[in-house]
Amino acid sequence: MLFMVIEHFRDRDAKAVYARFRERGRMTPVGLTYVDSWIEANFARCFQIMDCDDPRLLQEWVLSWGDLADFEIVPVVRSRDTAEIVGRHL
Repeated sequence: MLFMVIEHFRDRDAKAVYARFRERGRMTPVGLTYVDSWIEANFARCFQIMDCDDPRLLQEWVLSWGDLADFEIVPVVRSRDTAEIVGRHL
C-alpha cells in the first residue's frame, strides 16, 4: 500500500534532517520502502511516497524522526489504478 508522507520540518531546519540522514540513513524498518520525495522550496515540508503493507512500520519510522519533524500520513492510490476502477463505472 502507498502512503503520502508529509513531513513538516521543525523551524524549517532541513540541515538537521539531512545531517541525521547523512549519519544514519533513512532508518526505515524492513518492509517499509521509500519510493521518492520532493522538498518544498522554502524547506518547510518534504513530500514522500512510502510503500508498505503494515502501517505499524510507518509508526516505527516516525519515532526515529519525530524530534525533527511532524508527520501527516495519507494512504493513497495511484491515478492509473483509480482510473481503471472508475472506468468500470462510467
